Order: sequence, then structure tokens, then C-alpha cells
Amino acid sequence: MDAVGIQALTSPVVLFFVLGLLAAVARSDLAIPEAIAKGMSLYLMAAIGLKGGIEVAESGLDGTVLAALAAGIGAGFVMPLYAYWALKGFGRLDRINAGAVAAHYGSISVVTFVTAVEIYELQGIPPQGYMVAVMASMESPAILAGLLLARGAGGKEAGGQSTKEMLHEVLFNASVVLLLGAFAIGWIAGPEGFADVEPFFGAMFKGVLCIFLLDMGLIAARRLMDSRALTWRLAVIAIVLPLVNGVIGTVLGTMIGLDTGSAAALGILCASASYIAVPAAMRLALPEADPGIYLTMSLSITFPFNVLINIGLIGALAAVLTGERAAP
Repeated sequence: MDAVGIQALTSPVVLFFVLGLLAAVARSDLAIPEAIAKGMSLYLMAAIGLKGGIEVAESGLDGTVLAALAAGIGAGFVMPLYAYWALKGFGRLDRINAGAVAAHYGSISVVTFVTAVEIYELQGIPPQGYMVAVMASMESPAILAGLLLARGAGGKEAGGQSTKEMLHEVLFNASVVLLLGAFAIGWIAGPEGFADVEPFFGAMFKGVLCIFLLDMGLIAARRLMDSRALTWRLAVIAIVLPLVNGVIGTVLGTMIGLDTGSAAALGILCASASYIAVPAAMRLALPEADPGIYLTMSLSITFPFNVLINIGLIGALAAVLTGERAAP
């Protein structure tokens, strides 16, 4: 492993996540109160949205930005399709659970993206700010695709929820509203307006991310140890899908002309699996789907795999495809 790879793996962001994993395995009583964890989640989404909007305010919108948005939205619709096929075939899941899990693997993990951005910045290949808008755009298409696969396109959804109500939940869920809202605020305010709140949203960001990842490590390990719904076939899918999706996203980003960091960011967005927004939508629209399956796969297997291994692999692939080397 080169110096950059070692530096990334030994960064506080990754090490706090490893600490959470080890503490849970050791059966420590270490815990982050749920209210504090939720507050940190809101903070991180607001901060990353603001930063992305500010960068777009400085650089402006162009064809590359629009192409990245189109690629992200298209991937959000397409990835659940072959995930569903793999989950029903190799994974041996029924239609409802296969559709619910497929929606998770077409959507994105905000925390995985934020962690990847920190690591890629450390490696000297920072993604462009407009990738925040791409990230926000990828949640809703995947949820819609997963629900259509599980239920079809008509009538009432599970639990008596109408299609109109389901669409409202998908398009206006908390993470989408906060990410896009903060992005718009950053775009409107620009660097000058951000200066007043920079001490809160800038200086504190990495510290909050470290504690949040500590909590994620604790939750991921504890859920994996307690899970009885996970089979070896589903565990394999939870690792193979992020590998395949990461390669597809990175290649797609390179083909549309993204720089190394942004191509890698699109790759990790495609590779990540939602464990916040999509579970909330599934609880409403598909209450009969088993959370023990989709949460364990996305949070306890795919999330650690991405943070510890796949972020580095995707960054290296993007560097090879674009011909740009990370900073030593």
C-alpha cells in the first residue's frame, strides 16, 4: 500500500469508525444518545449542502454539471433493476423484500459520500461542489424504482398509502429537503454570506463527522452480531453490488468528462447504499418488508466495506481512468 493509502486509512475519520466497530465487538456499553446522533446527521447534511452550493456559486452551472446530474438520476433508476434480479435469483428473496433491498442499493448514503470527500481531499483529488446536487438527486429515483418493482405502478400501496402520498414522502423526505435546501442557500449566499457561519459549518465539520462515524461503527457491528435474517448469499450480494456499482459509476463519470475526484465521487455514490432515507420510505410504503434484511445488508455490511475498502479502490480506479495521480 502506498503512502496515500496508508494516510487515508489512518485518518481520524476512518479510525473513529473502526473504534466503534471494535467497541461493539468487545460488548462495551459505549453509546451515543439517539437525539445527539440525529442532530449530528442534520448538521452534516446541512454543512455538505452549504459547501456544495457555495462552490457552484463560484464556478457556475455548465454542461458537465448537467451531465453529472443526468448520470446520477439515470443510475438511480437503473441500479435497482439488476439489484432486484440478483436479490430474487441468487439471493432467493421474495418480490417484496427484493424490491425493498433493491431500492437501498440504487439510492445513496450521505455519510459514505461525506467520508469519501474527506479522504479524496486528503489524497489531493477533491470532488467538485456540484456533486452534492448529484447526491441529492439520486435518492428519489431509486425509491420509486424499488417500489415499482415490489408493488407495480398502480393503486394503493401497502398499508393503505396512496401513490400520491408515497410520492410526497419520496420527494419531500427530510434528507432531500435539507440537502437541496442547504445547497440552494449556499448557492444564493455565496462565499461572502457563508463567512458569517463558517466557524460552525466549517471548522467543526470534521470533528462532528468523527463522532458520527463512531456511532455508525457501534450500530453496524451490533446489528450484524444480532441479525438472524442475513444469509451468506445476501452477504455476498452486499459486497458485490457496491463493487459493481462503484465501477459503473466511476466509468460513467469518466466518460462524461468529470475530473478524477468527481468521477470517484459518482462511483462512491453508486456504490453506497442508503440506511436512513430509504428505510424510512420502506417502513411507510412496504411495511411487510423485513428491516432485518435491508438494514443489516446496507448498514452492517455495505457501509463498513465502503468506508474501509471501497472508497480507496474507487479513488484508485478513477485516477487510472483519468490518468491523474493522487498527491503524494
